[in-house]
Amino acid sequence: MLNFELIGERFSELRKRSGFTQTQLSEYLDVDQSYISKCEKNERQFSADVLEKAAELFGCTMDYFVNESCEFVQIPIALRAKNITTEDLDTMAAMNKIALNLRFMEDLLEGE
Repeated sequence: MLNFELIGERFSELRKRSGFTQTQLSEYLDVDQSYISKCEKNERQFSADVLEKAAELFGCTMDYFVNESCEFVQIPIALRAKNITTEDLDTMAAMNKIALNLRFMEDLLEGE
């Protein structure tokens, strides 16, 4: 069974660690800001598609949100911008997705 409290806590932690506001993420995820707030407080549950899109942006696997024993290893990205647009977030998510896939493939090769 999914631990929705853990999901909300981890989402909030990653959002804050990344320096994003709820408003920035709500625009990127195409949801209301109140949806983000309620999910972080465990008053609502994130949908799978919203969580997947957020995972790509944060550079983590979906497993990190639902598995308490899973650890987060941040992908280092240098970004210098005063105003981050939704398009910037799309680009960051695409870069993170590539980096996560590369990390996964490297882990597979090390296991051989």
